[in-house]
Amino acid sequence: MEHGHRTPRQGTAPGRTRRLRAALLAVTATGGLLLTACSASENHQSSADGSHHSGGLPVPYGTGADDSRSVTSDESRSPSAGHLSTFALDVDTASYGYARRVLDEGGLPDPAQVRPEEFVNSFRQDYERPDGNGFTVSVDGAHTDRTDWSLVRVGLATRAAHTEDRPPAALTFVVDVSGSMGEPGRLDLAKRSLGAMTDRLRDGDSVALVTFSDEARTVLPMTRLAGHRGKVHDAIDELETQDSTNLGAGVEQGYATATEGLREGATNRVVLVSDGLANTGDTDPDSILERISRERRDHGITLFGVGVGSDYGDALMERLADKGDGHTAYVSGDGDARKVFVEQLPQNVDLTARDAKAQVAFDPENVAEFHLVGYEDRKVADEDFRDDNVDGGEVGPGHTVTALYAVRTRPGADGHLATASVRWLDPRTRAPHEESGQLETGTLHDDLWTAPPRLQVTAVAAYFADALRTRDTTGDLPGNPGLDRLGDRAHALADATEDQDVRHLAQAIDEAGRLK
Repeated sequence: MEHGHRTPRQGTAPGRTRRLRAALLAVTATGGLLLTACSASENHQSSADGSHHSGGLPVPYGTGADDSRSVTSDESRSPSAGHLSTFALDVDTASYGYARRVLDEGGLPDPAQVRPEEFVNSFRQDYERPDGNGFTVSVDGAHTDRTDWSLVRVGLATRAAHTEDRPPAALTFVVDVSGSMGEPGRLDLAKRSLGAMTDRLRDGDSVALVTFSDEARTVLPMTRLAGHRGKVHDAIDELETQDSTNLGAGVEQGYATATEGLREGATNRVVLVSDGLANTGDTDPDSILERISRERRDHGITLFGVGVGSDYGDALMERLADKGDGHTAYVSGDGDARKVFVEQLPQNVDLTARDAKAQVAFDPENVAEFHLVGYEDRKVADEDFRDDNVDGGEVGPGHTVTALYAVRTRPGADGHLATASVRWLDPRTRAPHEESGQLETGTLHDDLWTAPPRLQVTAVAAYFADALRTRDTTGDLPGNPGLDRLGDRAHALADATEDQDVRHLAQAIDEAGRLK
């Protein structure tokens, strides 16, 4: 797989002149912030502030390969008016997991619950990884069959996950035991999942257990696992469904329990397991999290949400995780539960970056138009990229984060295309760091469908989400081949990569094609 170049750009004197003019434009637009590469160990100024381009694609791009109409809605922006795109990192995958569940049961997911970035980030990437905390930045892309349109991929990767050297964990499980959790695949799956996670944790880790229905209560205070695993398992095994769902009370009690059992030097996290169907008490995520804001801010307690159930309150769970400095996943069966709680355990426990934000600066001389696919709920004002008081995303070891852009280049475009930068805070010292990567027009692959397989998988996932959101088999994203051809591409990629997750993607596309 090819990665974005991180070495200084080479080119002719005219090319350097064009890039100098672009840099001067960037300085003017951003109050003196320079677009230069920066290292992960120092706080260099690698890119400037940016504006947001959300990924709903509500305005069609057209259908013909010779159609070069530009998007005129607020969802897309000409670099001459604003050449920056800024967003908080997001490693959620719940939207894709739930969409697969709905398709497996013979339905189509609600377009409002389809978040393209969560489809894209559900698949393994092979980006280069850093040795320590922080990120590597890879930037690549390929031309689509639409004239002048390309897909540009920005890939961020953290260090590999090593359970043996992570700090101890202090986890507060907050488990929904309301009546709706009695459906098969909800509380029973949650109990098996928590049991598997308990077995995976180390003796030096600690666990607390809070339950909620119409009221919340602490079943087990923070307890070291060494010598007490049986006690934790007994508390989990005794969970039974009760009445209504006061999710707000559960979250508040969970944070109170986590604060009481706070461990210095440990990763303190609340793990919320629920179907998200709140019907009692406070059901507004902003209000719920405002009541426990001190615990989040002063103690750095993050929230990991795990969604379950065929009827799932996706919007509430996602908003809670975003506002709670965490992320969400969805589990529909034991296979998903094993992946989330056992295989991805180090990612769900440890942190390598806090308040991480990305900013992509497109060269206005070569880019006529660009559009970020997804990340609507993760927008950050361009001028807040380097404001470390503005919330970003929390990312753990072993993660990759991918952002995909539809980019229309200008006729005869040649030279620098984009600079992608990521800024984050060290999870312990809160010192800021940045890293950047570059993309040149000459490094774009000539044809998306002959590009490296993992870039193709990214495109297929984005095109699939696009078709589901628009309820149109061809979608709006430039170069979308339609569900039939997309399914063929996915099956070929599953064979090429021998990746079971890509095989499941191909099957989901087939099912969506039959339903549409």
